[in-house]
Amino acid sequence: MRYQVSHTTRFHYAQPVASSYQLLHLTPRSFKEQQVLSTQLSVEPEPVSLQQRTDYFGNAVTDVVIQQRHQELIITNHLKVDVRADQEIMMDLSPPWESISESMQVPLDDDARHASKYCFPSPRISLETVVEYARASFTRGRPLLRAAMEITQRIFEDFEYQGGVTDVYTPVSHILEAHAGVCQDFAHLGIACLRSFGLPARYVSGYLFTQTVDGKPRLTGADASHAWFSVWCPEFGWVDFDPTNNLRPQNEHITIGWGRDYSDVSPTRGFIRGGGAQELHVAVDVRAV
Repeated sequence: MRYQVSHTTRFHYAQPVASSYQLLHLTPRSFKEQQVLSTQLSVEPEPVSLQQRTDYFGNAVTDVVIQQRHQELIITNHLKVDVRADQEIMMDLSPPWESISESMQVPLDDDARHASKYCFPSPRISLETVVEYARASFTRGRPLLRAAMEITQRIFEDFEYQGGVTDVYTPVSHILEAHAGVCQDFAHLGIACLRSFGLPARYVSGYLFTQTVDGKPRLTGADASHAWFSVWCPEFGWVDFDPTNNLRPQNEHITIGWGRDYSDVSPTRGFIRGGGAQELHVAVDVRAV
């Protein structure tokens, strides 16, 4: 599938801002299942510096510096991307989860060593409170991907998609208590469940395309920034799961980047001088081309 995406972020400040530095994760990754065809980023007011680089996780990052006074900051990115992620996986053929957990303690090759970095707590994901919730899915000898799929389904069934009850700083323990949240919360919870049993799992940020077909409802999180998680399996590499929609992502998911949790791949992050209170408005449009 080929997609055209428009992502506009608008900050409005109560008082003038003297200067602003922004770190942006808005450019999708190119990899085997996805190719970025074009991207056009614009920033208003005009920055004195706009530089591209790659972060520790291999994600594309744009550093923006603005030094003129302003009360509104508008960041717009237009991109075109091809996604070819159709992949049928026999989840029951994946190794028992225990064998992968044990292999993470002493990784034997580069892929395993890289994956083992995603087995630990991270700034937005603690593991202490999730073990009891996750335990039911990790019965003895269960194939890893089947366990990950059950975690995905349980989160979908046990938690209500509801905005306003969490924010980007909400800990996993609060999500468990509230039994509600949004896509980033469900991704954090799924990752915490896997990591609590010594398994490598990472946070994936991107977009979701969907359209109504035969009267079926649109997928939750469509036409907005979206998040899901990925688990590493030696035979299959990194395999994605979307607990918000109880499915394994295919061609409808567009990947921006991945990291330990939301803090590694937030679309915008930075600091300003001045400004006072601020309002944030985000608009995303995803269209099949």
